[in-house]
Amino acid sequence: MNPSIPAPVVETDVAVIGAGPVGLFTVFQCGMLGLSCTVIDALPDIGGQCTAVYPEKPIYDIPGFPRVEAASLIAALEEQAAPFAPLYVLGQQVVRVSGTVQIGFDLETEKGNRIKAKAIIIAAGAGAFGPNRPPLDGIESYEGTSVFYMVRRRDDFAGKRIVIAGGGDSAVDWALSLAPLAARVMVVHRRDNFRAAPESVMRMQALADAGEIDLVVPYQLKSLDGVGAHLRHVTVATMDGAEKVLEADVLLPFFGLAASLGPIADWGLAVDRHHIPVDPSTAATSVPGIYAVGDVATYPQKLKLILTGFAEVAQAAHAIYRQTHPGQDLHMEYSTTKGIPGGV
Repeated sequence: MNPSIPAPVVETDVAVIGAGPVGLFTVFQCGMLGLSCTVIDALPDIGGQCTAVYPEKPIYDIPGFPRVEAASLIAALEEQAAPFAPLYVLGQQVVRVSGTVQIGFDLETEKGNRIKAKAIIIAAGAGAFGPNRPPLDGIESYEGTSVFYMVRRRDDFAGKRIVIAGGGDSAVDWALSLAPLAARVMVVHRRDNFRAAPESVMRMQALADAGEIDLVVPYQLKSLDGVGAHLRHVTVATMDGAEKVLEADVLLPFFGLAASLGPIADWGLAVDRHHIPVDPSTAATSVPGIYAVGDVATYPQKLKLILTGFAEVAQAAHAIYRQTHPGQDLHMEYSTTKGIPGGV
């Protein structure tokens, strides 16, 4: 996976906004039609909510998988997309879009990266997700090195002293998951009560009672200290001002995700209560050349399921092929007969 743009302006057939499961499957469907994709996401890694919120939670309604963990589903979708060499532009939102279907679209991200595309597919789930960053001075300098808002590979944290901040499912689940391999796990929460599944909270409390993790309650984050981009200490404090210094290599703040249409709401698209109305036969929005799939798209009797998004992607990809190849017939071939690049 290449997370960066190698040139000032990237030219692609399709700009895919959103790297969740539906966005990743977009790469495969477009690739099967010979359409290249660049995938942009505000989160620093692929996977959307599957990676950021519930990576170890099982999903039961994916065809062919009686049970699959969210992180495993994302890994499989990434592998499925890989033969089509997508470019991933992560950790940044698209803030400006100009152009038309006739001349193509120019997209600019908040970091100044530019993408020129023939079509756009918005696969942004319920909107543009971004982590709720705790208000700590200098936290940006540690992000990506010592501060992470999601965990993609558990093994990256082996032998680390980890401070987990938060009181919801993500905080508790990751405390349970990382405890066996971390040097130490410290869970910081401003209340004695956690807002996670009761069974998970009971398991975490049992680990704390056994001395295998530390519950630092009721405390909240106050400041960070380190050398360069490497964290060394996390200072926490009670509401009364009592402070405690925790030796730490990693901080994992799990304070949820902020979700909204964000800049997408200013693109001139028809919007209905934070969703984008589309033609269900093509996933086309009110702006020619821009399509929406997955939870962000709406139409009568829409079912908000991952598998629904997968089907919408196929409709959008074929519509884009017809848009970009006017007058050229598409000979529909199944993957079993067509195969994939590099396949046997």
